[in-house]
Formats: sequence, structure tokens, C-alpha cells
Amino acid sequence: MPDCLFCQIVEGKIPAKKVYEDDDVVAFDDIQPQAPVHVLVIPKKHVATLNDLSPQDDAVAGKLFRVAAQLAKQRGIADRGWRATVNVNRDAHQLVFHVHLHLMGGRPFGWPPG
Repeated sequence: MPDCLFCQIVEGKIPAKKVYEDDDVVAFDDIQPQAPVHVLVIPKKHVATLNDLSPQDDAVAGKLFRVAAQLAKQRGIADRGWRATVNVNRDAHQLVFHVHLHLMGGRPFGWPPG
């Protein structure tokens, strides 16, 4: 998707502080962090929202969470706790329409969110 910000990051057209990358997934530090640790984990394949996932996307959707858990351990927040959030569409405050998981931690969070 040529006008998608995250697709441009995947393609290397827009710089990002990547903290993980493999054939399916890229993770990078959020440029407007909402916690001491705030990483975005995205599939390389463009999928606009969770509503648009197909059965062929099941493996990569699961991989987003596994990579987030791995990064939480690397960043030293796994034992205290961290949050994985996926916003879907405008009412949920999805700003970039490319599936992305927010990995956040390093501070206590309240409940309910939002």
C-alpha cells in the first residue's frame, strides 16, 4: 500500500528505530511513547485492521504477540507486567490503518483503559 506509513517503514522508505525484524514482522519504538517502553509490532503484509484478517493471516497474527512477549523480556518488563493493545478503527483511536500491536510497559497501568 504506497500511502501507508507502516508499509513505508517496512520498505525502508521512512526511518524507524527497529528493534526486531524477520520475514513476517517488524517492531520499532513508537515515536510518541505512552510508557517508558512503547514498541509497535506490525506484520510486513499490509492488513488495514483486525477486521480484515483472513485465515491465511493466523500465523502472523499470533507471531505479533510472541514477538511482543520476547521484546518485553528483552526490555526487562516481562515479570512486572506489560500491556498489548490493538486499536481497531477510529472509535478505538486507530490512527494508522495497518494492523499494529502496541507493547507498553515500564509503569503501572490503570483499569479500565481509555
